[in-house]
Amino acid sequence: MTKIKGAVVIQTEQCKGCGLCVEACVSNVLTMSVNVNSRGYTYCLALNPELCIGCASCAVVCPDSCITVYRQKEESRRDEE
Repeated sequence: MTKIKGAVVIQTEQCKGCGLCVEACVSNVLTMSVNVNSRGYTYCLALNPELCIGCASCAVVCPDSCITVYRQKEESRRDEE
């Protein structure tokens, strides 16, 4: 059976900290950092990247196109006896 695994890449220096991506994430992968980028904005970060399902909802709602989501197939292997 094939399972889809996602990977989120965030350009933190371009992020303005609107938080729309955090609200859109159905898997609770994203959160807002307590730190600021060089422009003085708090930014989004992937707190739980292993939970990403690759839905790309975060990338779709990002007004500054700071987020890219990659999807890869994971083959689940069964032990044959």
